Amino acid sequence: MTTIGLKGVDGYRVQVEVQTTCGMEAFKIVGLPDTSVRESKQRVSAALHSLENYLVDQKTIVNLSPSEQKKNGPFFDLPIAIGILKSMNVIEAQIDSNTGFIGALSLEGAVLAVEGMLPAILAAKRIGLSILYMPYSDSLPALEIEGLEIIYISSIQQVLKHLSGKSIPIIRGIQKPNIQKIYHDKDFSSIIGHQEAKRALEVSAAGEHQVFMVGPPGSGKSMLAETLPSILPPLSREAQLEKISLYELAGLDYSDSCLPPIRAPHHSASSVSIVGGGQSPKPGEISLAHLGVLFLDEIAEFSKKTLDMLRQPIESGVITISRVRTIVKYPAAFLLIGAMNPCPCGYEGSTTHYCTCSSKQVQLYRNKLSGPMRDRFDINLTIKPVIISRENSSVEEASESIRKRVTAARDRQYERYGQDITNNRVSFELLIQSGTLPNQIQEFLQRVTIKNKWSSRAQIKILRLARTISDLKGIEKITEDCILEAINLHQLYNKGNITT
Repeated sequence: MTTIGLKGVDGYRVQVEVQTTCGMEAFKIVGLPDTSVRESKQRVSAALHSLENYLVDQKTIVNLSPSEQKKNGPFFDLPIAIGILKSMNVIEAQIDSNTGFIGALSLEGAVLAVEGMLPAILAAKRIGLSILYMPYSDSLPALEIEGLEIIYISSIQQVLKHLSGKSIPIIRGIQKPNIQKIYHDKDFSSIIGHQEAKRALEVSAAGEHQVFMVGPPGSGKSMLAETLPSILPPLSREAQLEKISLYELAGLDYSDSCLPPIRAPHHSASSVSIVGGGQSPKPGEISLAHLGVLFLDEIAEFSKKTLDMLRQPIESGVITISRVRTIVKYPAAFLLIGAMNPCPCGYEGSTTHYCTCSSKQVQLYRNKLSGPMRDRFDINLTIKPVIISRENSSVEEASESIRKRVTAARDRQYERYGQDITNNRVSFELLIQSGTLPNQIQEFLQRVTIKNKWSSRAQIKILRLARTISDLKGIEKITEDCILEAINLHQLYNKGNITT
C-alpha cells in the first residue's frame, strides 16, 4: 500500500508492507514509527474487529519503507488496515502502486480527517500518485488537482466497496464563490501625509524589499506597516494552498483567501514560536507570514538571538530546522518590516517632546540590533508625526491603484527572469545578466559607493532597489534617477551624510 509521509510541507512516498502469518499473536510496526504511529496497532485492530476480521492467533508485521525516515502522525492507519486486509485475502482486487491512502481510524472503522491532509494531497501530486483515498473535511478548500483523482470515503467499508467495483456516495468539496473584489480592513487612502513612506512601501511591495522604520511613538509606523498588505498582489491559487498548508501544520485556523498574510508577533514571543521548531517541529511566525508581511514592532526589544536567527531565512526564503533524527524545511519568503523608537524614551531628536536619554543610553538602545541584522534591511525610513490640518487633508491615493502598479511591476520581473521571482530574491548573477544596467550608470554607482565607503552588500541592495524603481516606472533600462532614488531610500535614516 502507498501513503504519504511529511517532512515539514514536503511529502515523500511511503510503502506499507504487511505480512500476516499463523503463530503467537503479535502486531509489530517497524520503520522508525513515532508514538502516534505505534498507537495505530490498537486503532487498526479495533477497526478490523468491527468488520469481523480478527487478528487472533496471527503474527502481523508492518514495515513502513523507507526505513531511514521517521514516520509520524496518524496518516498511516488506513493504509495499514488495507494492507492487512490484502494480506488476509479479504481484498482480492489489485491495488496499483500509484494508488494512495491516508486517514486515521476510529474504533468502529470510520475514517477520520487528520492534521496535515492538504500538504499530503499536494505531495501526492508531486510524487506521481493518480488516485488518493482520503476522508472528507469541511475545513479543506475545494480541490481539483489535474492528474490526481481524490476519492472521499467515510469508512473502511466504503473503501472495500469501491475497490471491489461497487459504487459509493460521491462527496465533492464545497465550491466557494470566486469573489473578485479584494477587501482590506486598512487602506492607504485613510493615511494622511507620509508621502515619502508610502512611496518607499510601494517600492518594497513591488520588489519584496525589507523595510526598517525609526520614529517616535504615535508617528504612524504601525499604521503604515499594517496597511502594506493592501498593496500586495493577491495570492495565486497555488500560493493560497501553500499558505493554508502551513497554517494547518501549525494547528491554526486559516481562511481560504487570496489575501497575503500579515503576522505581528509580540517581542516577548520565544525564538521557537517565531522561527519554528519544537520537539515535533512546527511552522513559526516567519513561515505563517510566507508570501506576506512579518511586522516586528519595537524590534529592539526582541532578543538578539531571535533576530539573528532571521538572517538566513531573509536571504534564502526558507527556514531549516535540524533535529537529531530529521531535518525539516519550511518556506519563509516573507517581507520584513521592522520598527523601533529612536531612543529608550522615544523622543530623541523631537521638536515637541524633551528626550530624557543620555547619549550612552541611546547608543546602547540602538546596539540591541546587531550590525549584520541591521544590514539586512533594504529601505530605511525616518517616520515623523504628521500635523493634521486643512492644508494636508486632501484626498489620498487608494491602495487599489497602488496595487495595480505593484502588480504590473512584478509581472515585468516574472517575464524578465522567466519565473515568479522578484528583484530582491533573484540571484545577483541573473540580475546582472538581464542587461538593464548601462555602463555609465554602473560607474556612477561605484563612484558614489567608494566616496561613502559603503559595503558591497549596500551597493547590491541599491542596485536591486533601482531595478524595482525602473519596473514601477515601466522602463527597461536603469537610469540615474532610479539610482538616486534607490540611494535615498537605502540611506534615508542617514540622509544628510550622502556624498554624490
